This record gives sequence, C-alpha cells and structure tokens, in this order.
Amino acid sequence: MTKNIVVILGHPDSNSYCGSLAESYTQTARANGHNVKLFKLGDANFDPVLHHGYNQRQELEPDLVEMREAILWASHIVFVYPIWWGSIPALLKGFFDRTFLPGFAFRYRENSVWWDRLLAGRSAHLIVTMDTPPWYYRWIYKMPGHNQMKITILEWCGIKPVKISAFGPVRNSTDQQREKWRQAVIKYAGRI
Repeated sequence: MTKNIVVILGHPDSNSYCGSLAESYTQTARANGHNVKLFKLGDANFDPVLHHGYNQRQELEPDLVEMREAILWASHIVFVYPIWWGSIPALLKGFFDRTFLPGFAFRYRENSVWWDRLLAGRSAHLIVTMDTPPWYYRWIYKMPGHNQMKITILEWCGIKPVKISAFGPVRNSTDQQREKWRQAVIKYAGRI
C-alpha cells in the first residue's frame, strides 16, 4: 500500500550524519513505491522564534507553508535529528513553535482543560542520534527529548503511534558502526 511520507531533517547541517540517514530513508521509501517529500530545516528560510506566542499572529514564511501542507498530505512523518543537551535542536523546536499552532495542530476547547488533536490519523517515526549511550539516556536521564517529541508534541496533536529508533553513541563510533545504523534505517524505510 502506497503511503504519503514526509521526512523532516531536524539537524541544521544537511551534510551531517543525520542528513545521510534522512537521505537513505527517503531513497529507500521512494524505491519501494511510496510518495516522499524531504525537508531539510537547515536549508529552509524561516524565523524559528515565535515572537509573540499565541497573542499575535505571525505570518508563516513560504517554506513553513509548504511544510504544513505536506504534513496535512502525509500519512506518516519521519523526523531525523540529534539529541543535543538532552533534547531536540533549537531549529527543530522553532519549527514546531512556528508551525504546530492552534487551529492547525490542535484546538483548545472553550471553557475546558481539554483540546482537540487536529493531526490525528498520522503516524511518526523518530530517528535519533546521540553521543550518550541510548541505555544511559533511557534509564539515567529518563529520555527528556524522546518524551518531548513523542508525548508532549506529536501525540498531544494526535499523531500516533510514534516509534523511536535511537543510535549512539555517535561520537567515536566507527565507520562500520555508522553503516550498521544506516542499514537499520534502510530496513525501517523498506518495511513502512
């Protein structure tokens, strides 16, 4: 069954190892007959700062409009990014701040603590690199970046299930280890 897939590279450097993983996923999914759109946030032209919060409308730049339209088109969204300082890169956070706005990703209910999840019906896969060993990130740090992405952003807006694949430590990894991780990403894209 053909899927519409959006791949978002959250690393600011398109030539990074994360960039290689995003390209590998995209190429494999396309080769398997899926419709895939790849967006590289580091190459996009937008201000990542939501200057007035939700108090004043901030016009979306054309690149953000295109990415929002692609998210609505997609049935599956893949985010490829590193963990920095325990969480997602500032550029990726700025992308969410600017695009996942009320009326697009969610809607507050009047006189209620509840909200409507406007992006329901989509799934996601987080492909994450880190210098911390994944077991340490899970058991000692309690996965703050994973929880932020999965629970407080994506699932909060209705996107689920959200699968997480974490690779690391990248620092001091060998070329053979990085190729093994890349092959794992290729397998994920081949099974979508």
